[in-house]
Amino acid sequence: MQKEITSWYSPALGEEMPIATYGYYGFALLLVPTAAADFLEYERFQMMDALAPYINEGKVKVFSINSINNQSWLNKQMEGAHKAIRQNQWNEYVFNEVVPFIKNSTSADTPIIVSGASFGSLHSMNLFLKRPDLFSGVISMSGVYNLMEYTDGYYDEQVYFNSPAHYLPNLNDPWYLDNIRRSRHIHLFSGEGPYEAPDAAREFAGVLYGKGIWYELDIWGQEWRHDWPTWRAVLPHYLATRF
Repeated sequence: MQKEITSWYSPALGEEMPIATYGYYGFALLLVPTAAADFLEYERFQMMDALAPYINEGKVKVFSINSINNQSWLNKQMEGAHKAIRQNQWNEYVFNEVVPFIKNSTSADTPIIVSGASFGSLHSMNLFLKRPDLFSGVISMSGVYNLMEYTDGYYDEQVYFNSPAHYLPNLNDPWYLDNIRRSRHIHLFSGEGPYEAPDAAREFAGVLYGKGIWYELDIWGQEWRHDWPTWRAVLPHYLATRF
């Protein structure tokens, strides 16, 4: 499997941001880390090994980026308003820097699917819903869709606009809804094992349904816990059966 690490100084974030790329061809899969993890988290937890058959056959080209959660929602010393500002800067980094990098590494018309597990699941859904013109779909694994789960009670306008469970019910702009509805790759996964939140997935699926948005809600059983063995099973399964 081909692997490359690229890094550049991000104007949006004001720091060096690395990205790992795996493979040669195929649609682009952008991976968002869990919690405060980095761009090599998926590799460390053997996800790249699990995806290797699909990467090596040219079905998918994988891109893995850093989170900034430890500089925002997981930073106990930072004021809530500043956390929201940092979140928005990270969004702009993805939209204006990572997506062009992916397009330059593939082609202008290569579809990009964004995916993440746990906190990365919320970010992935948020990125897709905010820019459905840039992303062709989302694979959201073991997530909650209410950002308040991570804000220690802080709430403002920018928390609202980064919390899919808050803003999607009120979204009526035809441009956004039409672009979101074009996707046939909105996948919500949850197990029912320890630390999973299947009701969060079910509730958000209801929001999507109410907006006339196609989705797949996939709930596995109680043996599937909130952990890497689950996600290493789920993501290859989706690549094999949904794409």
